Amino acid sequence: MRKMLFDTFLLMLLGTIAVATVLPVSGPAAGVVSNISTGGVVLLFFLHGVRLPRENLLAALVHWRLHLLILSITFGLFPLFGLGLATALPGLLPPQLWVGVLFLCALPGTVQSCIAFTSMARGNIAATVASAAASNLLGIVLTPLLIGLLAHAHGSGISFAGVWKIVLQLFLPFTLGHALRPLLGEWAKRQGKILALCDRTTIMLSVYSAFSLAVIGGIWHSVPLPTLLVLVGICLVMLLLAFAGTLLLARALGFNREDVISIQLSGSLKSLVSGVPMARVLFTGPEIGAALLPVMIFHQMQLMVGAWLARRHGEDPK
Repeated sequence: MRKMLFDTFLLMLLGTIAVATVLPVSGPAAGVVSNISTGGVVLLFFLHGVRLPRENLLAALVHWRLHLLILSITFGLFPLFGLGLATALPGLLPPQLWVGVLFLCALPGTVQSCIAFTSMARGNIAATVASAAASNLLGIVLTPLLIGLLAHAHGSGISFAGVWKIVLQLFLPFTLGHALRPLLGEWAKRQGKILALCDRTTIMLSVYSAFSLAVIGGIWHSVPLPTLLVLVGICLVMLLLAFAGTLLLARALGFNREDVISIQLSGSLKSLVSGVPMARVLFTGPEIGAALLPVMIFHQMQLMVGAWLARRHGEDPK
């Protein structure tokens, strides 16, 4: 749980933002960093495809009620709630930050965190693994479509042209990697630590490139401290309502204790690992930084609250 609460990777990302704030990349060097980041994102999703066990997806068909509920929360209730907030309280945040909140709501669920928390909470680990795999696979297609629809409904100009970039840079590499899993799966398993390091390096480079553009575009002038605190409050409210709502909904539908834990944790968490590459593909210029701020804030909160909640579940015999 200490590892979850003091997430080294998040600290590294915060350090990356600090470096981008002080030393943003610009000019020809920015193009080079951007091209390297694009190549890294393509490789990242190719390797995700290689490492995704097909049996996890097939397992989702067995416990379809549970997975259907989790996916409905992740790609249905979450986006609708975010859109409701943005529509009801438009003056709380600048438009670009509301788009970031909507982007957060459209993301798939996380993988490592929800599996670790479900294990700590003595929930249905097998169901969580299958659900996380299905969520991230569907998210490659659903997230760009959802953020396009949500942003359009909110009156923001997000182009559906980004969907084709998602197909070329994320979906096709992922599909190719999964097709080659019989050949590369064992190799990927042996190289787990190295590949995990490559994943993190790619995400950090993408964050550096994105926030460099945002800093040059004046993000810290458009997001003063009071606005940042409001954003933190909105993310906290969304997270607490997600944890409470999923718990009540799962119990009302008659799921057993282990399944309730899986639904609560899988349906409430959002993926930073998927969010960073997708933001880089879907957004352009300074708006990338605004899109990523809510994701990074929510990520740290879900680690802290999720770890506490998982411990409470694990200590509760009922």
